[in-house]
Amino acid sequence: MKIQNPILTGFNPDPSICRAGDDYYIATSTFEWFPGVSIHHSKDLKNWELVSRPLNRKSMLDMKGNPNSGGVWAPQISYHDGLFWLIYSDIKVTDGQWKDAHNYLTTCETIDGEWSEPIHMNSSGFDPSLFHDPNTGKKHFVNMVWDHRQGHHNFYGIVLQEYDHDKRKLVGEEKIIFKGTDVKLTEAPHLYYMNGYYYLLTAEGGTKFDHQATIARSKQIDGPYEVHPDNPVISSWAHPRITLQKAGHGSFVKTQTDEWFFVHLTGRVLPKESEPLLDPRGFCPLGRETAIQQVEWHNDWPYIVGGNYPQDEIEGPNIDEQPVQQKPVKDDFDSETLSLDFQSLRIPLGEDIVSLKERPGHLRLYGRESLTSLFTQALIARRWQDFQFTAETKVEFDPKHFQQAAGMVNYYNTENWTYLNVTHHEEKGRVLDIMVLDNEDFSQPLKDQEVVLPQDGSAVYLRVEVDYNTYQYSYSLDGKTWNEIGPVFESYKLSDDYIKGGGFFTGAFVGMAAQDTSVKKQPADFDYFIYDPKA
Repeated sequence: MKIQNPILTGFNPDPSICRAGDDYYIATSTFEWFPGVSIHHSKDLKNWELVSRPLNRKSMLDMKGNPNSGGVWAPQISYHDGLFWLIYSDIKVTDGQWKDAHNYLTTCETIDGEWSEPIHMNSSGFDPSLFHDPNTGKKHFVNMVWDHRQGHHNFYGIVLQEYDHDKRKLVGEEKIIFKGTDVKLTEAPHLYYMNGYYYLLTAEGGTKFDHQATIARSKQIDGPYEVHPDNPVISSWAHPRITLQKAGHGSFVKTQTDEWFFVHLTGRVLPKESEPLLDPRGFCPLGRETAIQQVEWHNDWPYIVGGNYPQDEIEGPNIDEQPVQQKPVKDDFDSETLSLDFQSLRIPLGEDIVSLKERPGHLRLYGRESLTSLFTQALIARRWQDFQFTAETKVEFDPKHFQQAAGMVNYYNTENWTYLNVTHHEEKGRVLDIMVLDNEDFSQPLKDQEVVLPQDGSAVYLRVEVDYNTYQYSYSLDGKTWNEIGPVFESYKLSDDYIKGGGFFTGAFVGMAAQDTSVKKQPADFDYFIYDPKA
């Protein structure tokens, strides 16, 4: 069985994998998108299905006001004692000298059940992880420690502390067990135990193109740790021509067939037409994705099969392939609950903002704050998962004021988006317009050429065609005859690598939104949403 990478396409970074019997689960970061943490399931490591977003209550995750690319960083999932254990961070401050990071634990007997109220573990840094020690029966907690002091490197080291689940808290002494290599930016710790060694896996080098995974081992859990003689375990930095860039942050899993695999973060760059190979290295609007590699062991050290860089295709485990059912490209909103593919920003949205019940067969959004708000937006969107796709929706919206708008958005964060929207003009009445925010630079490219719509509030069909480096909006009044509208937009401007020069962590989304900054909560009804990848 061949496995083609990446296995989780589109914004699915920082993968943590665990096995429960014959089932495999990968948890990935969601940052400011709600519900928090994406969990995918597989039986064969090749075919994956999104089955849970466990942080689905405000008591578990309240990100109102969180900065862009704050929120849920690097969750870690494990299965032990008949429970799934999920560790996650909620990052409240991302810029400047501090990283305010609160780390939590929640558990559940089933992956898609109701997870327990979170236990606050600590707030000393991010990328927390829980280790169930088969050697001693104890549980240990690790995370990177953030150092805000002037003249100090911010990544202080990896801290270890015992966790007592009966007491629901960390106990005993904290100890820094690893300061990292000279690559620095040491984060994402995971512990493993095998053949008398404790293995400490970390990520280093930052999460851009110079990312890597580093591993060290020790006979004692608290060190000292010796670094792999052929470190890094994986990196794309020395291989600018390969498909899978940014390789690093990941975790190991041992199959029921005694084979080892490594899942890791990666990114795929847009095709280059005229730019040099190395600078800029590339742009990844699909965000940081998840890939998988075969692992072999030599002298009690793990090695990636084929070399310490990511392979596009690998040989899968000795397990029969078990495909998953493909989701339809069209969501008619016939259910009373949203598909797991859709998320909102920062907080759960109640029936007073988003409803599948007010008008059955439709998604109703009541206009709220602007697309620049860090607080309450009426926005429902899903990831870009393909370099080529069509997205389409049909909206009924009857605005009475220019402060009211609804339509289709392609969105990276509050400072970067394009928006095809139905709105109101004092002289022209109901119109179709485009708004753009490009690194906080606002524009309306149609200027005075908005499309005047029928004034009866009838439906408008909206579409976007994404084709690698570019995307173009179009509209229709009958769902048959389509008209292109506005400029051709550049996809790279919805990437981590473009946003203020980099340093953000999500990816491009496409979806539906409604604003009413007059606070009249004007409703917009969306009849369906299509996401159709091109083969």
